[in-house]
Amino acid sequence: MLAVVAAVVGVVVYSAYDPSASQLFPKCIFKSLTGYDCPGCGSQRAIHSLLHGDIAAAFGYNAMLVCSIPYLILLIYAELFRKKVPRLHSALTSVTAVLIILALVILWWVGRNIFHV
Repeated sequence: MLAVVAAVVGVVVYSAYDPSASQLFPKCIFKSLTGYDCPGCGSQRAIHSLLHGDIAAAFGYNAMLVCSIPYLILLIYAELFRKKVPRLHSALTSVTAVLIILALVILWWVGRNIFHV
């Protein structure tokens, strides 16, 4: 129940306030210290854009976040219905899946800084 309340509050805040124009949102410490984007840089602006239906802008802010949404939805479904879909839950949370996700995050992190994606 607490997670649902937190999610609703998050949706309201990110919908009402633009992270680009508000001091309410924290800035990326990694980027502040190094000048490089972390894997999550742009996520707050991407969420704001998604909540306003602007998928292209969201993709521009953080493509990995946008591309990971179907996986996250499937993961939430598998977690909520773990007893009904145990094989799906096992596949999505397996060591192999976690290592693949880790590799994708690292590739995204390096690639977005090399190619300025």
